[in-house]
Amino acid sequence: MPGENASMNICTYSFEEYLHLVKSFHGHLAPGLIVGGFMVDLAMKHLPEGEFFDAICETNVCLPDTVQILTPCTIGNGWLSIVPFGKFAVTLYEKYSGKGVRVYLDTEKLDAWPAVRDWYLKKKKKSEQNTDVLLAQIKEAGPCLFSIQHVQVEPEKVRRKKMGPVDVCPTCCEAYPKRDGDKCQSCRGDTPYTDVTAVVMKTKN
Repeated sequence: MPGENASMNICTYSFEEYLHLVKSFHGHLAPGLIVGGFMVDLAMKHLPEGEFFDAICETNVCLPDTVQILTPCTIGNGWLSIVPFGKFAVTLYEKYSGKGVRVYLDTEKLDAWPAVRDWYLKKKKKSEQNTDVLLAQIKEAGPCLFSIQHVQVEPEKVRRKKMGPVDVCPTCCEAYPKRDGDKCQSCRGDTPYTDVTAVVMKTKN
């Protein structure tokens, strides 16, 4: 019923504490991270037995930050994988057996929460959305927005590949993965930089 989740915690945090973490980590109160908090909380409550878990996000928008706030899984340590499906879904799975649980934002459950529906399905421009109403509906709905699936993951299909042997690029003299060829990707033209100027560093006497 509406309002019954008003005091619900997200993992080990109160709702208000979680909002503070979101603002601190993500920079602002993005609705995707509030939704994601309930998703990760739900996934953790349905985890299969096991000691070590990895995570998969099926979007690179918002949801990976939620996982990094609420779990030990990060992009940096390789325990969080992102697959580019463009779906708002998260999976937590046992690192070795691959048994896991997938939680996704279910479009068939959104009609009771019109602000959430319009945000998720992009029926309104961001400038036309009422953020206070949207966040209130997310909080009120809580886990009612989602569906859960038990899944078997093939970990090697999603885990980050190791760098492997390295070489020194003959153009920039920086180390790079040898598998990339005779020089690094940047020096082959695949770079976001249009102007690079060296800065002379002061040395101690």
